[in-house]
Amino acid sequence: MNMQELTQYFLQYGAFFIYFIVLLEYLNLPGFPAGVIMPLSGIWAARGDISFPLVMVLTVAAGLTGSWALYLLGRYGGGKVLDFYFKKFPKHRPVIEEKMNFLREKGGVGVFVSKLLPMVRTLISIPAGMVKMDFLKYTVSSIGGIFLWNLAFVGAGYFFGNAAIDLLA
Repeated sequence: MNMQELTQYFLQYGAFFIYFIVLLEYLNLPGFPAGVIMPLSGIWAARGDISFPLVMVLTVAAGLTGSWALYLLGRYGGGKVLDFYFKKFPKHRPVIEEKMNFLREKGGVGVFVSKLLPMVRTLISIPAGMVKMDFLKYTVSSIGGIFLWNLAFVGAGYFFGNAAIDLLA
């Protein structure tokens, strides 16, 4: 899929398109990578197709929605899933338990930092739910990390995207 097709989807579905794709990313589900959509939405904002603050609200809301869903999955079903996983992969138990202890010790700081790391940023929500991290603390830590991560990608599109597209054209 190229930028013209993505732009067509944006024009057809509007801001919902940005929210939906970023939500899929934060749920760890297949779709368009948010690493493409977020810079592209920054380009759309730079061109005046959508406001930059609205893009940030949409992407943070989508990231938080996805993070909450995975947190709840971990909180209410994570133990069963982990038991099944340990039966299949018993050698992974020490590493995973070490990471869970890290999360228990670091709490909100651990979630915030994890939200800034590729791959870990979406997966951290499940163990946070499993260790029954305080939901408000989890939410505040997540918002901070999600905002900074998304700002980097949307901001890159906003400030540098048009120059890159002009070079490729």
